[in-house]
Amino acid sequence: MNNDGTIISLDNIPVPVFKLTQYSHGAGCGCKISPKILDEILTSNIARPDNDKLIVGNHSKDDAAVYDLGNGTALISTTDFFMPIVDDPYEFGRIASANAISDVYAMGGKPILAIAILGWPINVLPPAVAQKVIEGSRSICLEAGIPLAGGHSIDSPEPIFGLAVNGLVSVPNIKQNNLAQEGDLLFLTKPLGVGILTTAEKKGLLKEEHKGMAAKQMMQLNKVGEALGAIKGVHAMTDITGFGLLGHLVEMAEGSGVSAVIQFDNIPLITPEIKDYLDQNCVPGGTHRNWDSYGEKIGTITTYQKTILADPQTSGGLLIAVSVAAADEVKNILKQHGLEKFTTPVGNIIAVQTDSVLVQS
Repeated sequence: MNNDGTIISLDNIPVPVFKLTQYSHGAGCGCKISPKILDEILTSNIARPDNDKLIVGNHSKDDAAVYDLGNGTALISTTDFFMPIVDDPYEFGRIASANAISDVYAMGGKPILAIAILGWPINVLPPAVAQKVIEGSRSICLEAGIPLAGGHSIDSPEPIFGLAVNGLVSVPNIKQNNLAQEGDLLFLTKPLGVGILTTAEKKGLLKEEHKGMAAKQMMQLNKVGEALGAIKGVHAMTDITGFGLLGHLVEMAEGSGVSAVIQFDNIPLITPEIKDYLDQNCVPGGTHRNWDSYGEKIGTITTYQKTILADPQTSGGLLIAVSVAAADEVKNILKQHGLEKFTTPVGNIIAVQTDSVLVQS
């Protein structure tokens, strides 16, 4: 690589290197509109269509829509897209695609088809860079066992990529985020801290040994969700994305008419050195937007706990509310999917309190 940021190709012709995060004002699921503003946007006086086939729609704050096909099977439909959270275009395509497909797994379903959504500043970034994004997406779709069957593209001022994904699920296996029950245990299938590490990287503060760590985690599919869908004792499930663990847990608790307790010491972290980055103020702007949206619903909490639990995640893990009786079965499935590290509950569901979520050390 030359000092000007170009790479010398084999035929000695300089090829420019494009760092995608330099071309967007937001990053990953941190681009999401805050929960408070989103509630205002979605407010409507128009009556929703009376459709008894729509099992899950926008009447709840769930991960995807679910439509009853009438044969014991339901169609899951979702979409998710955002601006680059990494510089490498191939990895950007993989991360955005894993994140979108996750919504199907979070409903207990099996993805079957994906359609690409691409916004590209064609006068700034060459088509060859966009091709790498699409190729990254194809690679993740291949891992999920689905085709990237088409899509739509526009000329936009900032790079945007994501997928619209369809999946199938047996009606009894549908998992929603608003059916948690008092006494349930909470499990989390990926560590927290992605937003903190990516912010540290943008600031040039990321340690060499941590480079690539966040990207690797964000490219991991939540395939375990399909297997968890078959467990009756899994009462509620959602994936953790831009609202942070606290935001998605608030949605689960409020939707279910309960409250939740987080055992902070059991929360898995992407690296034990995460506090070093927080001491250097590597806190994403999305963390503050998240807290402004739901902070009044959280019990007593330290600044450190807040910056971890409200950290916006991109392609985060599954949050699972499961009965005590089914906990061992869930742990076995997690182990079968290589998730042995995540078999310790991170909290539990209790009767509704003044606060939606309580945090304990």
